[in-house]
Amino acid sequence: MASNILSIGSSALNAAQIGLSTTGHNIANASTPGYNRQVVVQAAAQAQNFGYGFVGQGAEVTGVQRVYNEILAKQVISTQSASSAYDAYSAQLNSIDNMLSDTTAGLNPAMSDFFGSLQELASKPSDIPTRQTVLADAQALINRFNSIDGRLNEIREGVNTQLSNSVGVVNTYAKQIASLNDIIEKSISTTGNTPNDLMDQRDQLITELSKQIKTTVVSQGQGSYNVFVGNGLPLVVGKDTYNLTTVTSPTDPTRVEVAYQTTSKTTILGASSLAGGTIGGLIQFRNESLDQVQNQIGQIAVALAGTFNQQHMQGLDKNGNPGGALFNIPAPVTTSSSENTGSGVLTTSIVDPSAVTSSDYRVQYVGGNYLVTRVSDQNVQTFSSLPQTVDGLSISQASGTMNNNDDFLISPTKNAASTMTLAFKDVNKLAVGGSVLSSAAGAGNTGSGSMSALTAGSTYTSSPLTGTLSFTYNSGLPNTLTLAPSTLPVTVTYGGVSTTYPAGSPVTYTSGATVAVGSVSVVLSGTPANGDTFSISPTTSANTGPSDNRNGLLLANLQTGNNVALIGSNTKNSYATAFSQMVSGVGSKARELNVTSQAEAKALDSVKASMEAESGVNLDEEATNLIRYQQAYQAAGKMMQIASDLFNVLLNLGSN
Repeated sequence: MASNILSIGSSALNAAQIGLSTTGHNIANASTPGYNRQVVVQAAAQAQNFGYGFVGQGAEVTGVQRVYNEILAKQVISTQSASSAYDAYSAQLNSIDNMLSDTTAGLNPAMSDFFGSLQELASKPSDIPTRQTVLADAQALINRFNSIDGRLNEIREGVNTQLSNSVGVVNTYAKQIASLNDIIEKSISTTGNTPNDLMDQRDQLITELSKQIKTTVVSQGQGSYNVFVGNGLPLVVGKDTYNLTTVTSPTDPTRVEVAYQTTSKTTILGASSLAGGTIGGLIQFRNESLDQVQNQIGQIAVALAGTFNQQHMQGLDKNGNPGGALFNIPAPVTTSSSENTGSGVLTTSIVDPSAVTSSDYRVQYVGGNYLVTRVSDQNVQTFSSLPQTVDGLSISQASGTMNNNDDFLISPTKNAASTMTLAFKDVNKLAVGGSVLSSAAGAGNTGSGSMSALTAGSTYTSSPLTGTLSFTYNSGLPNTLTLAPSTLPVTVTYGGVSTTYPAGSPVTYTSGATVAVGSVSVVLSGTPANGDTFSISPTTSANTGPSDNRNGLLLANLQTGNNVALIGSNTKNSYATAFSQMVSGVGSKARELNVTSQAEAKALDSVKASMEAESGVNLDEEATNLIRYQQAYQAAGKMMQIASDLFNVLLNLGSN
């Protein structure tokens, strides 16, 4: 019986010792990230039948378990992913908001100064210092455009770098999780017991992974995890891993895209496949805000510079010469996909700067047709041939042959703000006087025909009119116009459809159509009578004087004109209104994200607190456990001492 008591005391001593070790382990790891407290699972040893009844044989430790709530853990992972996404988006957008909302660094002060100096010049058209001020303010405006777009490009480069870094972190975590999967599975298979600390390490890695990208965990047999990212892409399957990678966009060499890599191919992932985490937040920010803001800044640059140049070309400079462009703006960026199989080359030019939108355009050659998609609202137009004009852009196939599914990206305003420059610095070239062209109806006309919207195109300064162009109306079927002199072809545009007539050929008359000869265009409308004539003549310095400010007034009035197009709308805004609305939109989105980010942070804190309350180490509780196990240890030791004393009594009786 003494030996039985000794055995029972030994089991109690062992149980108390394991309890003390486990409690000490909890205390030591109270501040370890991802650690879940552990508890000893203790049971009574199987009793022995002595005939008079079953006598207990002490205690046994059946295991050491970690306190872990899988439901709360999944909530932490999900909330962490959403919170990280909003944090990344909000931080990036706040930097843009702070830049644009600065009243001294925005565009509006620079535009106000520029048009203010134009108004001053209109009142003193021949004053040299005022002309110098106009050019200086024009350069200051250009510098402001350059500066804002340069800062946006820096943010874009930062996004590229962060995406590359985050993808590297994801792949590192994947390898570590797969390695722990292998070790945990082998440990459970070999011993039947769960390696709690290794499982904590793996769960902490998954929590860290969810900060980078949306993460879903599926438990497998023998303690292994399968981990999926984004919208269900397998990242870890048992001990096998799949990689994310970064590649250059096939249609934009400045853009880093996240791709999914397998042994057979690399697939670029869209924003919908990468929701959540820092990666999802950065991609959402770039797609929804950065691209949009940069395009809108470029759109304002194109609209302002383009419409100003158009009006400037309608006047005469101080030397009596036709005005040229004041601003140099780049042509739209047209990029062919690196995956194209055809040799087709597209070119794009701006024909109406006030109609250019802030959207990019995708051109696809599918089934013999050209599909032009406005990316911002997915509006699609289908054409059987090129060239075509879409939203102020002329799209042409310059050369080569298209193959099915060839793809192109057109960015009309992408680099406009960062690369616009001043075309000249000679103050005498500012064309604020007169009009470069004049039109007149024949004195003997008897019909109601009229001319309007007389315009000199961008190439007029290189090939100006040297004499008068005359149109004569001929009634008949159809009604026609004849041009004299007839050395140039005539292009008639109506309802977006252009028809070109060879030099000397009769031109079909349509009321309201735009008639273009060389770089000169005019709108003819009304109902002329047979034999009515209309003429276009060049204006020279003989028709103007030093105080002529007619074109200067028109240039100054551009400030309040509506020349910035709205996507999907026939209305337009002024330059200042377009910029103010953009700044307001960014500010509203930034405030929305700040509120949402704070809400997600509170939700994350709440679910972490719930997890901590159940699985975290409570030092007061562990101190109580120390005392409890210490007393149990002491009691077990006393029991063993009594057993030893009883055994000695038996030995002494035997010796006597």
